[in-house]
Amino acid sequence: MNKVNPLIENQFDLQAVNTYAALMTQGNGYLGVRGSFDENYTEQTRGMFVAGIYNKFSSNDVTEIVNLPDLVGMKIEIDGEIFTLQAGEVVGYERQLDIFTGELVRKLVWKNRTGHRFQFHFQRFVSKADLHTIASKVSITALDTPASLALKTGIDAQQSNFGKQHLIEENVRVMEKRIMHATYRTSESNLQVALATFCKVTQDSVPVFVSKNRQLTATYSQHLEVNQPFVLEKISAVYTSNDVGVDEADAASIQSVERNGSAGYDQLLNQSAAKWKMFWDNKRVKISSSYEMDQLALDFSIYHMEIMTPAHDERLSIGAKGLTGEGYKGHVFWDTELFIAPFHLHTVPEVAKKLLTYRYLHIEEAKYKSAKNGYEGTLFPWESALTGHEETPEYAAINISTGKRQKVASADAEHHIVADIAFAVVQYYYSTLDEAFMQNEGIVLLKETALFWISRAANEGGRLSIKDVIGPDEYTEHIDNNAYTNYMAAFNVQQAVFFLDKYNQKDLTFDQRAKVFLQNLYMPRPNEEGILPQDDTFLTKPEIDLTKYKMKQGSQVILLDYSRAEINEMQILKQADVVMLLYLMPNLFPAEIVKKNLQYYEEHTIHDSSLSKAIHAIVAARCGEQDNAYRFFQEACLIDLGSNPKSSDEGIHAASLGANWLTAIFGFANITMEQNQLAISPKMPRNWSELTFPFEWQGSTLVFTISQTELKVARKAGPEVSLRVNKKIYKVLNQIQVTL
Repeated sequence: MNKVNPLIENQFDLQAVNTYAALMTQGNGYLGVRGSFDENYTEQTRGMFVAGIYNKFSSNDVTEIVNLPDLVGMKIEIDGEIFTLQAGEVVGYERQLDIFTGELVRKLVWKNRTGHRFQFHFQRFVSKADLHTIASKVSITALDTPASLALKTGIDAQQSNFGKQHLIEENVRVMEKRIMHATYRTSESNLQVALATFCKVTQDSVPVFVSKNRQLTATYSQHLEVNQPFVLEKISAVYTSNDVGVDEADAASIQSVERNGSAGYDQLLNQSAAKWKMFWDNKRVKISSSYEMDQLALDFSIYHMEIMTPAHDERLSIGAKGLTGEGYKGHVFWDTELFIAPFHLHTVPEVAKKLLTYRYLHIEEAKYKSAKNGYEGTLFPWESALTGHEETPEYAAINISTGKRQKVASADAEHHIVADIAFAVVQYYYSTLDEAFMQNEGIVLLKETALFWISRAANEGGRLSIKDVIGPDEYTEHIDNNAYTNYMAAFNVQQAVFFLDKYNQKDLTFDQRAKVFLQNLYMPRPNEEGILPQDDTFLTKPEIDLTKYKMKQGSQVILLDYSRAEINEMQILKQADVVMLLYLMPNLFPAEIVKKNLQYYEEHTIHDSSLSKAIHAIVAARCGEQDNAYRFFQEACLIDLGSNPKSSDEGIHAASLGANWLTAIFGFANITMEQNQLAISPKMPRNWSELTFPFEWQGSTLVFTISQTELKVARKAGPEVSLRVNKKIYKVLNQIQVTL
């Protein structure tokens, strides 16, 4: 992988083909297309995903996002020889994803088995100007001898989810000998997907259309003259019954292709690139660093957060792999509310509101799960999809040593997601002062989540405990009084009481139950050494040397030496609950206690979770440990962009990318928000000379520029803002400049 810019590939590497496919995914929040090669390779996993298109293969399976028919693949033959980078000789090669225009470009010169050279230029983009459009373009030039060319492309419905076929082919046709069109229906969820595609070529090549074995293709045959490029443009459209209804999807896809086909690739690209320019002008975080990878990593993170977010539809949310692969089956986790939504909240708050509305629209399903488990209120699923029901698989993969399946306990015990959603609701309110949302959707979410915690707590001789839970650290299961869970639950109930009173929606019975809960809930406190116990038993468990496991962090190699049951009985963390708590509640304890806990829990953390490093970076920065914070940040950025050729085969790590943005804004810029007070106390890395970023706060658009010695804040729009800078309050009318 290119160490200078991992989004530039300088040589064909079959080992990295699927990681590059994930990294170079193109999308627009509605659909995502993996950056796979146009030609086929056995090891390659193609992928096109539309947000909200889920299906269950059988009654024993869980719902998963559907890998839709492929629209970008093609088979190229020159003088009867199939074009492949596994044969012949590649004389020159470069592939690059331009995240500023959204275009994926590959250029190469290929020498066939007879020694003749051919130049290829592949281009592709998913439109940001039209959510339903995909366009590609290929130019093929014979450099030293005439040759015969055959190029086949179309709609390939042989795609599957690792062998599981979710689509029933309903209608396949060619219209007016130009447009290939196909309609499919998901086998269980009964959603319709309509695809249309149209090709035009520079020469008068009459295509031969064939429909066979779930493939609808057009083959173009052409005689290549030396230095006379053959150019094919392919314009495709994707519509589903989630967008326009069953009857309209067919017509919409055809009309889209007819309209865009006449415009052509270059014009459509310009329209899309213009939208990307507006995006980057308004949302880019600019870093002046001695290490250029810092800027690339932030750009990469922001690009992927944009293309993974279904900002067009409040019925949908963000999967743990975005729209870049089949990992985690496209399910929605707590990742969305705590790691990804803040980026949207502080750039385009309306998008964050839609992500919360997704949860509100599924309150009934969450109530059903809560009641089924014997509780009141809402118990949101650990893994969610389109319906809002629990989608967590009951069992993990078979253990190859024991031959037995490991039960997945997250759905039964990882209940902190309830408080995470409530936390995000409160953050949204104080960042926007959106009274209408809070009086309607927000207050319902807070009350119902609070009811869950009140009913979830167990009375132990007058003390309330929250028992048998899993915190964010998934190497410690089925424990009592997890510090993260208890503090977040208390915050959840406190905020529900506050806002019910604020909006005169007091419920005396609820108020009394909430009062008892808050007065009696056990809240872990730091021990004599200043360490906050992660749970009732963690600090009494034996310790082991984690050095060799830290050296291979992210790979979970510790599971080769110990069973999960054994890990559960030792001081071993996948990610540190307490550090996550200290990130979310920075003023919970004095600074010296925060620092002690950061150090203690980091020593016991392997960082096998992709969420871990960035959160440690934020807390370390706030503690004044800039060097450690910067090291954590850089290591977090390498989770997807590092040298491991298999790191992201099944998709990028969506929450990790969100956390990279969080580190820059809430770690190094060190912005904090205490209800109605916005505060900043920069903790810049030594080798960053300047950091500039936009930030939305209570209706105002601010731009922060931070150097090692100075802070500038400009108000671009909205009302004046009160800002605390290192304990002093400033009014931002137009611009302030403060010496640090």
